[in-house]
Amino acid sequence: MKQVASLITDFLEYLEIEKGRSQATLRNYDFYLKRFCKWAKNPNPEKLTTEKIRQYRLWLNRYQDPKTRQQLNTKTQNYHLIALRSFLKFLSRRDIKSIAPEKIELAKQEMRQVDVLDSDDVERLLAAPLKSDTSEIMQLRDKAILETLFSTGLRVSELTKLTRELVNLKKDEFTIRGKGGKLRIIFLSDRAKSSIKNYLDKRTDVEPALFVAHDRAQKAESRKDKKTSALTARSVQRIVEKHAKAAGITKEITPHTLRHSFATDLLANGADIRAVQTMLGHESITTTQIYTHVTDKRLKDVHKSYHGKTQKH
Repeated sequence: MKQVASLITDFLEYLEIEKGRSQATLRNYDFYLKRFCKWAKNPNPEKLTTEKIRQYRLWLNRYQDPKTRQQLNTKTQNYHLIALRSFLKFLSRRDIKSIAPEKIELAKQEMRQVDVLDSDDVERLLAAPLKSDTSEIMQLRDKAILETLFSTGLRVSELTKLTRELVNLKKDEFTIRGKGGKLRIIFLSDRAKSSIKNYLDKRTDVEPALFVAHDRAQKAESRKDKKTSALTARSVQRIVEKHAKAAGITKEITPHTLRHSFATDLLANGADIRAVQTMLGHESITTTQIYTHVTDKRLKDVHKSYHGKTQKH
């Protein structure tokens, strides 16, 4: 019988080859499971009992980082338990005797807070690039990035992998391979399509990436070396921050804020939550449900505002 450490290796290989999980996911699972294995002293899988898991949860809750003395928050503790539960499901499918995965319960955590932009903030943000003091092509690029993020709900990692070939502007949709290697259809608004077309019409390079770093390209051109490169996630983050500040938005805005705004906008306009789940590429409906709380609060605020006005008349 293999011990847990060896089975963890088998599990990670299974995730990589059969499930097509990303390298980031594999690294995280590797870290969480090896931490558990070290704590449990690499037992045989049948030695994993309900009591053993209870002790591990207690250890996670009391753990302090040796350098910072910080404890693990509930969300991070749950990441450890989710990895362990997935590993146990793998053992179950292989008919390897161990504790049942459904006996791993996650710790209760507070409802996640989601920052979204109201319609006025969105319009100011989307208008900001064309008012900036950068070159025309960078204005058009930034406009296209913001319109695409808001109209599609793409993750920033997905946006930076887009290519000209993938995004067919003759159609309103295209397919991407998102988180976990899952395919999903992305729908483009007319505004996003128009912004992307305006940007691409100004491009003279042959770089396949949809969004490239033109500031680097300009420096390269001065050296008679016209190479460009795809934007990184961090570059997109800086672009969003820059234009949010220019638009007078004081709260912290990230590309993910536009993803949140996309989802809440759909729900507020009557979209089915299952449809929104599909468009966002969420594996679980629970993840999508955080947006219903934001939408409910928005509707409540609108009702209060309207009711307050009518009471005065």
